[in-house]
Amino acid sequence: MFRKYILKHMCFVLLAFSLVFTSFALLAGAGSTDEKSSKDEVFLPIVMYHSLLKDQKLQNDYTISPALFEKDLKYLTSNGYTTVTVEDLINYVYHGKNLPDKCIMLTFDDGYYNNYYYAYPLLKKYKCKAVISPIASMTEKFTQTQDISVSYGHISDDDIKEMVNSGYVEIQNHSYDMHTLTPRKGVSKKRSESAEDYKNAITSDITKAQNYLENVTGKKPSCFVYPFGAKSDGTEDIVRELGFVCTLTCTEEPNVITRDKESLFELGRYRRDGKESMENLLGRIESSKK
Repeated sequence: MFRKYILKHMCFVLLAFSLVFTSFALLAGAGSTDEKSSKDEVFLPIVMYHSLLKDQKLQNDYTISPALFEKDLKYLTSNGYTTVTVEDLINYVYHGKNLPDKCIMLTFDDGYYNNYYYAYPLLKKYKCKAVISPIASMTEKFTQTQDISVSYGHISDDDIKEMVNSGYVEIQNHSYDMHTLTPRKGVSKKRSESAEDYKNAITSDITKAQNYLENVTGKKPSCFVYPFGAKSDGTEDIVRELGFVCTLTCTEEPNVITRDKESLFELGRYRRDGKESMENLLGRIESSKK
Protein backbone atom coordinates (compact mmCIF):
# COMPACT_ATOMS: atom_id res chain seq x y z
CA MET A 1 0.00 0.00 0.00
CA PHE A 2 2.80 2.40 0.97
CA ARG A 3 4.65 1.51 -2.24
CA LYS A 4 1.57 2.39 -4.33
CA TYR A 5 1.32 5.71 -2.52
CA ILE A 6 4.95 6.51 -3.28
CA LEU A 7 4.55 5.61 -6.95
CA LYS A 8 1.37 7.68 -7.21
CA HIS A 9 3.09 10.65 -5.54
CA MET A 10 6.10 10.37 -7.87
CA CYS A 11 3.77 10.37 -10.91
CA PHE A 12 2.21 13.65 -9.74
CA VAL A 13 5.66 15.15 -9.21
CA LEU A 14 6.83 14.08 -12.67
CA LEU A 15 3.64 15.41 -14.26
CA ALA A 16 4.04 18.78 -12.55
CA PHE A 17 7.69 18.99 -13.59
CA SER A 18 6.73 18.13 -17.17
CA LEU A 19 4.12 20.91 -17.26
CA VAL A 20 6.59 23.47 -15.90
CA PHE A 21 9.28 22.40 -18.39
CA THR A 22 6.81 22.61 -21.29
CA SER A 23 5.79 26.12 -20.25
CA PHE A 24 9.39 27.28 -20.17
CA ALA A 25 10.03 25.67 -23.55
CA LEU A 26 7.04 27.46 -25.08
CA LEU A 27 8.19 30.77 -23.66
CA ALA A 28 11.70 30.22 -24.94
CA GLY A 29 10.32 29.25 -28.33
CA ALA A 30 8.24 32.39 -28.46
CA GLY A 31 11.34 34.44 -27.68
CA SER A 32 13.27 32.70 -30.46
CA THR A 33 10.52 33.41 -32.96
CA ASP A 34 10.50 37.13 -32.06
CA GLU A 35 14.26 37.27 -32.33
CA LYS A 36 14.25 35.59 -35.73
CA SER A 37 11.52 37.79 -37.13
CA SER A 38 13.34 40.91 -35.98
CA LYS A 39 16.27 39.85 -38.16
CA ASP A 40 14.09 39.50 -41.24
CA GLU A 41 14.32 43.27 -41.75
CA VAL A 42 17.60 45.11 -41.28
CA PHE A 43 18.16 48.85 -41.58
CA LEU A 44 21.28 49.57 -43.63
CA PRO A 45 22.92 53.00 -44.02
CA ILE A 46 25.39 53.15 -46.93
CA VAL A 47 28.05 55.87 -46.95
CA MET A 48 29.70 56.86 -50.24
CA TYR A 49 33.34 57.97 -50.25
CA HIS A 50 35.53 58.84 -53.21
CA SER A 51 38.99 60.22 -52.53
CA LEU A 52 41.17 60.76 -49.43
CA LEU A 53 43.84 63.48 -49.52
CA LYS A 54 45.76 65.33 -46.82
CA ASP A 55 46.09 68.61 -48.72
CA GLN A 56 43.19 70.83 -47.59
CA LYS A 57 43.28 72.71 -50.91
CA LEU A 58 42.34 69.50 -52.70
CA GLN A 59 39.50 68.60 -50.35
CA ASN A 60 35.96 69.20 -51.59
CA ASP A 61 32.51 67.58 -51.72
CA TYR A 62 34.10 64.36 -53.00
CA THR A 63 37.46 64.41 -51.20
CA ILE A 64 37.99 64.27 -47.45
CA SER A 65 41.09 63.90 -45.31
CA PRO A 66 42.45 60.52 -44.20
CA ALA A 67 42.19 61.84 -40.64
CA LEU A 68 38.44 62.33 -41.00
CA PHE A 69 38.06 58.84 -42.42
CA GLU A 70 39.89 57.48 -39.38
CA LYS A 71 37.53 59.45 -37.12
CA ASP A 72 34.64 57.82 -38.95
CA LEU A 73 36.04 54.36 -38.31
CA LYS A 74 36.72 55.18 -34.66
CA TYR A 75 33.16 56.35 -34.19
CA LEU A 76 31.65 53.33 -35.91
CA THR A 77 33.70 50.75 -34.01
CA SER A 78 33.25 52.44 -30.63
CA ASN A 79 29.48 52.70 -31.13
CA GLY A 80 28.85 49.09 -32.04
CA TYR A 81 28.49 49.30 -35.82
CA THR A 82 29.55 46.38 -38.01
CA THR A 83 30.70 47.07 -41.57
CA VAL A 84 29.25 44.73 -44.19
CA THR A 85 29.82 44.02 -47.89
CA VAL A 86 27.55 43.13 -50.80
CA GLU A 87 28.44 39.48 -50.25
CA ASP A 88 27.08 39.75 -46.71
CA LEU A 89 23.81 41.11 -48.08
CA ILE A 90 23.60 38.30 -50.64
CA ASN A 91 24.23 35.69 -47.94
CA TYR A 92 21.44 37.24 -45.90
CA VAL A 93 18.88 37.37 -48.71
CA TYR A 94 19.75 34.22 -50.64
CA HIS A 95 21.25 31.88 -48.06
CA GLY A 96 19.39 32.64 -44.84
CA LYS A 97 22.38 33.99 -42.93
CA ASN A 98 21.96 36.84 -40.46
CA LEU A 99 23.10 40.43 -40.66
CA PRO A 100 24.13 42.46 -37.62
CA ASP A 101 21.29 44.59 -36.25
CA LYS A 102 23.59 47.63 -36.33
CA CYS A 103 25.29 47.30 -39.69
CA ILE A 104 26.64 49.85 -42.16
CA MET A 105 28.26 49.70 -45.59
CA LEU A 106 31.22 51.89 -46.57
CA THR A 107 31.74 52.33 -50.31
CA PHE A 108 34.49 53.98 -52.36
CA ASP A 109 33.72 54.92 -55.96
CA ASP A 110 36.22 55.17 -58.85
CA GLY A 111 39.13 53.28 -57.27
CA TYR A 112 41.64 56.04 -56.59
CA TYR A 113 45.13 55.02 -55.51
CA ASN A 114 44.64 56.91 -52.25
CA ASN A 115 41.98 54.35 -51.35
CA TYR A 116 44.80 51.82 -51.22
CA TYR A 117 47.38 54.20 -49.72
CA TYR A 118 45.25 55.76 -46.96
CA ALA A 119 41.96 53.90 -46.53
CA TYR A 120 43.16 50.31 -46.75
CA PRO A 121 45.64 50.52 -43.81
CA LEU A 122 42.95 52.17 -41.68
CA LEU A 123 40.42 49.49 -42.57
CA LYS A 124 42.90 46.87 -41.38
CA LYS A 125 43.69 48.86 -38.24
CA TYR A 126 40.04 49.08 -37.18
CA LYS A 127 39.04 45.72 -38.66
CA CYS A 128 36.43 47.29 -40.91
CA LYS A 129 35.34 46.34 -44.42
CA ALA A 130 34.70 48.50 -47.48
CA VAL A 131 33.40 48.08 -51.02
CA ILE A 132 35.61 49.67 -53.70
CA SER A 133 34.20 50.06 -57.21
CA PRO A 134 36.99 51.04 -59.61
CA ILE A 135 36.66 52.44 -63.10
CA ALA A 136 38.11 49.35 -64.76
CA SER A 137 39.73 51.17 -67.69
CA MET A 138 41.61 53.42 -65.26
CA THR A 139 42.81 50.44 -63.25
CA GLU A 140 44.04 48.84 -66.47
CA LYS A 141 45.78 52.06 -67.53
CA PHE A 142 47.59 52.61 -64.23
CA THR A 143 48.53 48.94 -64.03
CA GLN A 144 50.25 49.28 -67.40
CA THR A 145 51.92 52.65 -66.78
CA GLN A 146 52.86 51.97 -63.15
CA ASP A 147 52.27 55.68 -62.56
CA ILE A 148 51.85 55.84 -58.79
CA SER A 149 50.26 59.04 -57.51
CA VAL A 150 48.28 59.60 -54.33
CA SER A 151 46.64 62.71 -55.77
CA TYR A 152 45.48 61.51 -59.20
CA GLY A 153 46.40 57.83 -59.58
CA HIS A 154 44.13 54.81 -59.59
CA ILE A 155 44.58 51.39 -57.99
CA SER A 156 46.40 48.73 -59.97
CA ASP A 157 45.72 45.03 -60.37
CA ASP A 158 48.24 44.23 -57.64
CA ASP A 159 46.64 46.73 -55.26
CA ILE A 160 43.25 45.11 -55.84
CA LYS A 161 44.59 41.60 -55.29
CA GLU A 162 46.26 42.56 -52.02
CA MET A 163 43.16 44.28 -50.67
CA VAL A 164 40.78 41.50 -51.69
CA ASN A 165 43.05 38.82 -50.25
CA SER A 166 43.09 40.67 -46.93
CA GLY A 167 39.34 40.19 -46.53
CA TYR A 168 38.80 43.88 -45.76
CA VAL A 169 37.93 45.01 -49.29
CA GLU A 170 35.35 43.85 -51.79
CA ILE A 171 35.49 44.89 -55.47
CA GLN A 172 32.36 45.70 -57.48
CA ASN A 173 31.59 46.93 -61.02
CA HIS A 174 31.53 50.68 -61.79
CA SER A 175 31.71 50.29 -65.60
CA TYR A 176 34.78 49.86 -67.80
CA ASP A 177 34.91 53.27 -69.44
CA MET A 178 31.55 54.94 -68.90
CA HIS A 179 32.44 57.19 -66.01
CA THR A 180 31.96 60.23 -68.24
CA LEU A 181 29.51 63.11 -68.62
CA THR A 182 29.67 63.14 -72.44
CA PRO A 183 28.62 61.80 -74.91
CA ARG A 184 26.45 60.09 -72.31
CA LYS A 185 26.24 60.58 -68.56
CA GLY A 186 27.40 57.36 -67.01
CA VAL A 187 25.41 54.45 -68.41
CA SER A 188 22.35 56.52 -69.25
CA LYS A 189 20.88 56.57 -72.74
CA LYS A 190 21.92 59.20 -75.27
CA ARG A 191 19.08 61.32 -76.58
CA SER A 192 19.08 60.07 -80.18
CA GLU A 193 20.19 56.50 -79.40
CA SER A 194 17.97 53.57 -80.33
CA ALA A 195 17.00 51.08 -77.63
CA GLU A 196 19.02 48.36 -79.35
CA ASP A 197 22.15 50.49 -79.74
CA TYR A 198 21.86 51.60 -76.15
CA LYS A 199 21.56 48.07 -74.83
CA ASN A 200 24.52 46.90 -76.93
CA ALA A 201 26.69 49.82 -75.81
CA ILE A 202 26.25 49.45 -72.07
CA THR A 203 26.22 45.65 -72.23
CA SER A 204 29.58 45.69 -74.00
CA ASP A 205 31.13 48.13 -71.52
CA ILE A 206 29.80 46.54 -68.34
CA THR A 207 30.69 43.02 -69.54
CA LYS A 208 34.22 44.19 -70.35
CA ALA A 209 34.56 45.48 -66.80
CA GLN A 210 33.12 42.21 -65.43
CA ASN A 211 35.64 40.12 -67.32
CA TYR A 212 38.53 42.36 -66.36
CA LEU A 213 37.72 42.44 -62.65
CA GLU A 214 37.00 38.72 -62.53
CA ASN A 215 40.37 38.06 -64.12
CA VAL A 216 42.06 40.20 -61.44
CA THR A 217 40.17 39.00 -58.36
CA GLY A 218 39.08 35.51 -59.40
CA LYS A 219 35.49 36.46 -58.60
CA LYS A 220 32.81 38.04 -60.79
CA PRO A 221 31.31 41.23 -59.29
CA SER A 222 27.72 40.79 -58.14
CA CYS A 223 26.79 44.45 -57.82
CA PHE A 224 26.67 47.28 -60.35
CA VAL A 225 27.45 50.73 -58.98
CA TYR A 226 25.94 53.41 -61.22
CA PRO A 227 28.47 56.09 -62.29
CA PHE A 228 27.04 59.42 -61.08
CA GLY A 229 23.94 57.45 -60.16
CA ALA A 230 22.80 58.04 -63.75
CA LYS A 231 20.47 55.63 -65.54
CA SER A 232 17.54 55.63 -67.93
CA ASP A 233 14.31 53.71 -68.38
CA GLY A 234 15.29 50.11 -69.00
CA THR A 235 18.84 50.39 -67.62
CA GLU A 236 18.04 48.39 -64.51
CA ASP A 237 16.50 45.62 -66.63
CA ILE A 238 19.67 45.37 -68.72
CA VAL A 239 21.83 45.27 -65.61
CA ARG A 240 19.71 42.47 -64.17
CA GLU A 241 19.96 40.52 -67.43
CA LEU A 242 23.74 40.71 -67.09
CA GLY A 243 23.47 38.75 -63.84
CA PHE A 244 23.81 41.45 -61.20
CA VAL A 245 21.80 40.82 -58.04
CA CYS A 246 22.44 44.21 -56.44
CA THR A 247 22.74 47.84 -57.60
CA LEU A 248 23.92 50.98 -55.83
CA THR A 249 22.71 54.45 -56.70
CA CYS A 250 23.73 57.95 -55.57
CA THR A 251 20.27 58.78 -54.24
CA GLU A 252 20.41 59.79 -50.59
CA GLU A 253 17.85 57.52 -48.98
CA PRO A 254 18.01 54.85 -46.29
CA ASN A 255 17.71 51.14 -47.02
CA VAL A 256 15.80 48.31 -45.40
CA ILE A 257 17.16 44.90 -46.37
CA THR A 258 14.71 42.02 -46.17
CA ARG A 259 14.72 38.40 -47.30
CA ASP A 260 13.19 39.64 -50.56
CA LYS A 261 15.70 39.70 -53.45
CA GLU A 262 14.21 42.99 -54.67
CA SER A 263 15.48 44.75 -51.55
CA LEU A 264 19.04 44.59 -52.95
CA PHE A 265 18.31 46.76 -55.99
CA GLU A 266 18.71 50.55 -56.26
CA LEU A 267 20.16 50.93 -52.79
CA GLY A 268 20.58 54.52 -51.66
CA ARG A 269 23.87 56.02 -50.47
CA TYR A 270 24.88 59.17 -48.58
CA ARG A 271 27.86 61.10 -49.90
CA ARG A 272 30.58 61.78 -47.31
CA ASP A 273 31.68 65.36 -47.84
CA GLY A 274 33.30 66.26 -44.53
CA LYS A 275 30.80 68.97 -43.62
CA GLU A 276 29.41 67.05 -40.66
CA SER A 277 30.50 64.41 -38.19
CA MET A 278 29.72 60.75 -38.74
CA GLU A 279 27.43 60.97 -35.71
CA ASN A 280 25.39 63.75 -37.34
CA LEU A 281 25.35 61.98 -40.71
CA LEU A 282 24.03 58.77 -39.18
CA GLY A 283 21.49 60.78 -37.20
CA ARG A 284 20.29 62.36 -40.43
CA ILE A 285 20.05 58.95 -42.09
CA GLU A 286 18.20 57.53 -39.09
CA SER A 287 15.69 60.37 -39.18
CA SER A 288 15.00 59.59 -42.85
CA LYS A 289 13.55 56.17 -42.06
CA LYS A 290 10.16 55.70 -43.68
